[in-house]
This record gives sequence, structure tokens and C-alpha cells, in this order.
Amino acid sequence: MYFQKENSFEIEEKIKKYKIAILPVGAVEAHGPHLPLGTDNILAERISERLAERVNGIILPTLPYGQVWSLKNFPGSINISNESMISFLVDIGKSLYHQGISIFAMVNGHLGNGTALKEAARTLYEMCPDIQVFYFFYPGMNEAAEKVRETKSSHGTYFHACEIETSYMLYLAPEYVDMERAITETPIIPDSADVTPTPWEEFTNSAVLGDAKLATKEKGEYIVEIALDNMVNILENSEKV
Repeated sequence: MYFQKENSFEIEEKIKKYKIAILPVGAVEAHGPHLPLGTDNILAERISERLAERVNGIILPTLPYGQVWSLKNFPGSINISNESMISFLVDIGKSLYHQGISIFAMVNGHLGNGTALKEAARTLYEMCPDIQVFYFFYPGMNEAAEKVRETKSSHGTYFHACEIETSYMLYLAPEYVDMERAITETPIIPDSADVTPTPWEEFTNSAVLGDAKLATKEKGEYIVEIALDNMVNILENSEKV
């Protein structure tokens, strides 16, 4: 069910039926020449749709901007601060709480949003103890990715517009992928990037961290479906607590 397509005369009863509100959270940033700026929004939305079907959830309108400080100087990137995101997410959570939602699940499509989502969830935990808040970012993907990827990751945490993320798009939104423009770039990311602010233009010109040419729909399906199974299990078990 899409929240924004409902009307105020019927939504109260539907909230009682559905209970779980799912918020796609993305970003607008550079993703190389073969993927759109809104890749993270598209992925968050497509995953949220599949998750909602499996847990009988309500899909909220997408939060389309994220914390993209590392890529803010690339053409097309739009950055908002962690503080802005936290405030926005907390306000949404409080509204849902007062509407009677018992589970608020944020489905994140952009790694850089992680800090804001976690802090927002902690704030809501203190302010609205009767609502459970979850923040998901492809749970279980690291182990799954290692089983299907053909190239070593450029970084232990980052993946971006590469073999993995492009595979997600080929599975979930192939109409937005131009594989003829896919490139290979395996930048050397210094260890210092993990411990000091490091704009990505210091080590990449394309924002591609790997070999996007090796992406396939099958790889994306394998990883995404594992992540979805994990999200479903977590949410279903939470309802039994």
C-alpha cells in the first residue's frame, strides 16, 4: 500500500491493519556514466516495494536526499547534513507514532546515510518507546557478495557504481542502466580515508569503485533476495516480541 495514495477518511483503519511503515531513503549523487544520479533512490524504492509485499507494509514517500559529503563536489550531487537528516527522520517517526504505526522500517539505499538513520532511531527509541524503529542497508550483503563477485572490492566497506551496485540495478531497475557506458576503475583508496575526511575526488574521477562491466542481473538477484529475506525475518520476529 502506498501511503500517499490513500485518503484521510480511510487511512486510520488501514494503519491498524498494516502496522509497518516502510520509508525508502536514498540520495542524489554521481554514479559514473552508466547509472543515474538517483540510483540510491531507485534501489531503496524497489526494495521497499518487495519488502512491503512480504510483510504487509505501508510504503511511505521516498526521502530522496542524503548525506553525500564525500561526493558533493561531483556534478549532480546534492548533499544534506546528518543533522538535517536526523531531524527530518525523527519528525517523520513521531508523526507515524502518533498515527498509530507500531513499526517504522527505514530502507536505506546509500551507505553515507547510515549515521543519520542510526541516530534518528536512537532518538525515537527515547522519545517514542512504543514504536520499533529499524534501519536496513542490505543486511547480509557482504557475505553474499563475496560468493558471486569476480573482482576484489576496492574497499572493505564501500561499494559504489561497481560490479555489485550495478548488479542490483540490473536486477531491480534495468531500464535505468546503460551497460554500454559501464567502465572499470579500481582506485587505490588510502588507509587514511577511514580515519580523516577524504573527498572522493582525491582518488577517483568517475565515482566508480570497481569493474561495472562485470555486473549481471543474476548477481544482483542473489544478493538482494538474501537481504530481503533477512529484513523479512527481522520484522516478522519483531512482531512476535
